[in-house]
Amino acid sequence: MAGYRKLSRTASQRKALLRSQVTALLLNGRIITTEAKAKEVRKIAEHLIALGVKEKDNFETVKVTAKVARKDSDGKRVKEVVNGKKVTVYDEVEKEIKKDLPTRLHARREMLKVLYPVKTQVEGKKKTKEVDMVAKIFDEIAPKYVNRNGGFTRIVKIGQRKGDAAMEVVLELV
Repeated sequence: MAGYRKLSRTASQRKALLRSQVTALLLNGRIITTEAKAKEVRKIAEHLIALGVKEKDNFETVKVTAKVARKDSDGKRVKEVVNGKKVTVYDEVEKEIKKDLPTRLHARREMLKVLYPVKTQVEGKKKTKEVDMVAKIFDEIAPKYVNRNGGFTRIVKIGQRKGDAAMEVVLELV
């Protein structure tokens, strides 16, 4: 007996399908899919959320100095003439950054193996914005489930699909 459902696909197709559905679930909070796919997606999503909950606070804050370009009132870089060349003026700024400890870094890399990079459209504009899904898991999703031991997702049956009578379900984060 196999440890997973093959979903009538080759290994690469199945992996791509599950990765995209897990990414969509964690981005939107719910997806509609077939029952068999939902049960496979649930395994992967629960594992990623459990990693996020376990490693949520496992970082240290570090102060660093960074060179940042000085900008004028229009948001353009300030340039200065030095030896006949225009050179951008930089200021040194102190910033606090989160530095992952080794176990959190490993969890981050395990999540990145599964999740696809996501770009969403900014409302009212034609620009797209990159969404850091790992940061979303650590900062938004994991804190909701700190006091919960598993069972982060729910499957609700919504009936049979019209075309092939496959059982459709809603897979959502609890």
